[in-house]
Amino acid sequence: MKLHLLTQNLEQQLSEIKETSKSMVQRSNRSIAVCTNLLGELKKEIVTNGFECDSDEIYFFKKLKQIPLRHLIYFSEIRSFEIQFPKADKDCQRKFIRKKIQKVNRFFIYNLDFTHYTDSEHTHFDKEYYTREFMDSYRIATSKFYFQDPDFSTPRDILLGKFKAYSELVLYLEQRLHDLEFRVVATETSIDNPEKLNWPFTNTDWVELAYAFHSAGLAKQKSLSISRISKIMQEVFDFTPKDIYKTYQDIKNRKNSRTLFLDELTKSLLSEIIKSEE
Repeated sequence: MKLHLLTQNLEQQLSEIKETSKSMVQRSNRSIAVCTNLLGELKKEIVTNGFECDSDEIYFFKKLKQIPLRHLIYFSEIRSFEIQFPKADKDCQRKFIRKKIQKVNRFFIYNLDFTHYTDSEHTHFDKEYYTREFMDSYRIATSKFYFQDPDFSTPRDILLGKFKAYSELVLYLEQRLHDLEFRVVATETSIDNPEKLNWPFTNTDWVELAYAFHSAGLAKQKSLSISRISKIMQEVFDFTPKDIYKTYQDIKNRKNSRTLFLDELTKSLLSEIIKSEE
């Protein structure tokens, strides 16, 4: 229970930091500090009290520790990116962003098996990946994790954190590239967020709608990617989609209608039109 108490306030802290920071570098520095402090508190707790069973240990390293860890990695990458970002020359800036995106893509390619395991929500290797018992058996050959604290790390918990952080990082980089291409002046200070609408449908419905917007020509207006369209939708709806590309493949593999959600929307609208004419 104490572990949950230590982690549950982090999102609120990060939200407050976002609202009061004057720049992304400042926001990153402050976010890194609170995440690092929380990880220190979590380590003290598990070193002192340990775990009652493997499932508790797996849950901690796969879920709870990931909360501060992915934010720590994300903001560390953002801070490094922003500090090194060229101050002038649009071509140099564009190349810098694209080079960073290529680095992120290489990470997912190098860790393709783990990416598939995570995206597919498999659990059959969880004991080997997320307990400390197997630290000597599952070393990561392609990562830069030269040292991992044996009391506070498992063979794949840091890799999972990096996977989650990089999934968010690529959206940030795409937005920076978009802002650069269309000369949008990025404001680091937060503006009061409008109240978001609840998304009462499924994750698959979300993906279907996002691809519908994309294929209908919305993407051509500002060279928007699917992930960016989804991010814009999140500014309106209180929903966080997952596995967008995998879900799209599932939609393509449907045996009956491939546009179930759009079909239902059409039926609902037609029904409402008929009622209004009665």
